Amino acid sequence: MTIETVMREEIMEGGLEADGGRTIQWSSVFAGALAAGAMSFILIGFGVAVGLGVSSASPTWRDSSAALALLSGLYLIIQAIISFGFGGYIAGRTTQPAPALATIEDDAERRDGLHGLTSWALAVLFGAALLAMLGASAIERSPMRSSASNATAAEPMLSYELDKLFRSPRRPPNTDLREARAEAGRILMTSSSHSGVPTEDRAYLVQQVAALTGLAAPDSERRVDALIAESKTAINRARRNSIIVAFSIAAATLIGAVVAWAAAVAGGRHRDGAALPNWMASSNRFHRSPRAMPVP
Repeated sequence: MTIETVMREEIMEGGLEADGGRTIQWSSVFAGALAAGAMSFILIGFGVAVGLGVSSASPTWRDSSAALALLSGLYLIIQAIISFGFGGYIAGRTTQPAPALATIEDDAERRDGLHGLTSWALAVLFGAALLAMLGASAIERSPMRSSASNATAAEPMLSYELDKLFRSPRRPPNTDLREARAEAGRILMTSSSHSGVPTEDRAYLVQQVAALTGLAAPDSERRVDALIAESKTAINRARRNSIIVAFSIAAATLIGAVVAWAAAVAGGRHRDGAALPNWMASSNRFHRSPRAMPVP
């Protein structure tokens, strides 16, 4: 009888029952990921509605100030904290508690935190897959794909500059400018490089503008020089805003992982009817009647 009791205790401490408590419960993970995705969709939609989105197909979006880009990035971080915190809490709260004889306080927190972290990872993958599909669909429907010759990265970033470059009141109505715009766009994209637009490309662009608009050579040169300077400014602004937003997305994603872990731990503690752990003790003041920590 004594040997049998000892063997049972060893199995419960390090054997099958303990391993069963460490199994990931995918229903809770999926629930947390769906909750985080839904909350993120709502908050991002609200942010775009109030003007906190600096990425757009509009030709003027690249003229947004650095302050707007920083504010949009800060909003991305705030919405990630709320969304992943909500999803992590759902994942931790809905996770089945581990067997009482096979767990200690640190193991229970680690187990709930892993569920929150897994739901965060799943939500990030779902979001990335959705963005990839939306991007592929937008590119497929884009008019730039009508022919390979007129596909250029300058559209729509420099569409306004290209309009000004070939603007002419005396052009025949059926003139096709797609080839010229695509080639001019590729030339203007080099304005942001260290060496700028090469001399031979500038001369060719002047000839194209003079031929398609009917301007004199001096007027064509002034227009080309002005548009090269404007294109460089527009590209630098777009690059600056893109860097700010990309850094904010990366920071929001990493912070969301920490928040999802902490929220899942809090959800697990609330599920078990216990107070928050010591590293979250500052939040216990909001509970009117905090419960005592269980004695192992």
